[in-house]
Amino acid sequence: MEQIELNMLTIEKCLVCGSNQFEPFLQCKDYTVSQEDFKIVACKSCGFKFTNPRPEDSVIGNYYKAESYVSHTNSKKGIVNKLYHIVREYTLKKKVKLISSYVSRGTILDYGCGTGMFLNACKVAGWETFGMEPDDDARKIASEQNLNLFSDKAKIETYVPEKQFDAITLWHVLEHVTDMKETLAFFKYKLKANGVLVIAVPNHVSYDAQYYKEHWAAYDVPRHLHHFELKSMKALLDTNGFQLIETKPMKFDSFYVSMLSEKYKTGSVNLFKAFKTGLKSNLKANDTSSYSSTIYIFKHK
Repeated sequence: MEQIELNMLTIEKCLVCGSNQFEPFLQCKDYTVSQEDFKIVACKSCGFKFTNPRPEDSVIGNYYKAESYVSHTNSKKGIVNKLYHIVREYTLKKKVKLISSYVSRGTILDYGCGTGMFLNACKVAGWETFGMEPDDDARKIASEQNLNLFSDKAKIETYVPEKQFDAITLWHVLEHVTDMKETLAFFKYKLKANGVLVIAVPNHVSYDAQYYKEHWAAYDVPRHLHHFELKSMKALLDTNGFQLIETKPMKFDSFYVSMLSEKYKTGSVNLFKAFKTGLKSNLKANDTSSYSSTIYIFKHK
């Protein structure tokens, strides 16, 4: 595609600790849309990694306009997308079961709900469902499932101002959020006292991340603005009023991410090598904080 006009925003302070001292970490390419290079820096104080500088809010939506960006499409073209959809059917059931182990039924907000597949699974299981999705195309697909959908936080407050949720979920969404402090404050306000906040994000200290380095697909610059691991995730949520109660691994992610990473690194999908790397990543994980992706379950402090 044509090169996107760059309106860049430089982040001056670390989101986690507030330090203004950063050092270079990696330079990664946007393999999905623009083919442009972006820098990831590390905070010298706490080690938190983030894309800096990054596209301003006014242009970042352009970096999502690709059919290959599977979280915002139902395309089954190509072997990677086909495998993604097969695994998704299984993981959707696992996600609903996980949420239900903390709150059996009630109201749920899926923040960044994409095409609404998870929300629809919750609806079938008896939940009262709400979704926030800023992407018009993804929201249009989700609307075909008769879900309660909103384009932003303000719309939720306008149409369901008194509603508090038993569960708020973000499946590979927090790394995309541009207004982090405001978003976490919104979650604190909208989550019931005994509710759960469930956040799944890639984990840059996993074996597959270390193996692929700048080709690791889960860096996904510039769409991924923040790059988490246990320490930074726990610290960020703690300062915003949440307590970590449990972590869970997402074992399938290492295989999917390795497939994409192999393609970025070599130019072709070597399924055998990708499977081998993904399996090795899972086997080398010492605990839930070492897998390719981690689910964090929080409650109010």
